[in-house]
Amino acid sequence: MSVALAANAPATFEIKSANLPLVALLLKSADLARLSTEFAQRFGDMPDFFDHDALVIDLFPLQVAEPDAGLDFAALVHLLRQYRLTPLAVRGGNEAQMAQAKALGLVPAPDATVQRAAPAPAISTAAAPAPEPAASPQPVAGALVIDKPLRSGQQVYARGRDLVVMAMVNPGAEVIADGHIHVYAPLRGKAIAGARGNADARIFALNMAPELISIAGIYRTSEVALPDAVLGKAAQVRLAPGPDGDKLVIDPLSV
Repeated sequence: MSVALAANAPATFEIKSANLPLVALLLKSADLARLSTEFAQRFGDMPDFFDHDALVIDLFPLQVAEPDAGLDFAALVHLLRQYRLTPLAVRGGNEAQMAQAKALGLVPAPDATVQRAAPAPAISTAAAPAPEPAASPQPVAGALVIDKPLRSGQQVYARGRDLVVMAMVNPGAEVIADGHIHVYAPLRGKAIAGARGNADARIFALNMAPELISIAGIYRTSEVALPDAVLGKAAQVRLAPGPDGDKLVIDPLSV
C-alpha cells in the first residue's frame, strides 16, 4: 500500500542536475610558446571564433607525450582567455598539475568525456555510392547557404550548423562549419568542418581540389597531393581512427 508523506519545499530555490556543453582542449605539449603560435595560426584571423565558450582542459594526451613535463597553468589559462575561451575544468593531469589547476579555480572533472571519431574503414580509392552523412549531434540550426562564389580572402563560418556552398570556393577563400560542409562546385580554397571538435562532420565537394581540408582539427594541405582517384572529382572527406591516431579518409562519390 502506497503512503503519501507530507513535505516542505524551499520557496526561493530548487536544486536540479544540468548538462553544460563544453569545448575540450586536448593538450599534447607543455610548450606554451608553440601552443601560442599554433593558436595564432589557427584562430588569429577569426577573433570571434569562440564566444566565451566553457572549456575543459584534457591533460591525458600530455601525460602520454610528456609525462614529466612542467606546465605553467596560469600562463595557459591566460592564453586561452585571450581567445575568448573560459576554462572551467581539468582532467587527466598529474598531482602537481591538478593542484595548480585547483589553485586557479578550475574544477577537477575526471568523468568528463571527449567526443572521438567512430570506427571506420581505411582510405578508399574505389568508386562507391555516396554514404549517408553521419548524424551530427552539435549542429541544430538550419544549414547556412551561400549562393555566390567566394573570392580569395573571403571567409564564411557556419557556427553551430552545416554550411552549403552553391558556387566555387576559390583559392585563398575559407569555408568553416561546426557541422558538415557541402560544396556543389569546385572546392579550391580551405574547408574546415567540425570546427569545434565534431569528429562526425564531413566535407563534400563536386570538384575536390582544396588548399586545405580539416575535420575536428585533423588537417591535410595541398603540399600532399590528393590521389588521382579523387583530385578534381566528386568526393567526400571524413575522419577515421587508426593505430597512429585519427586520420582523414577521402572517398570518391558517384554522381
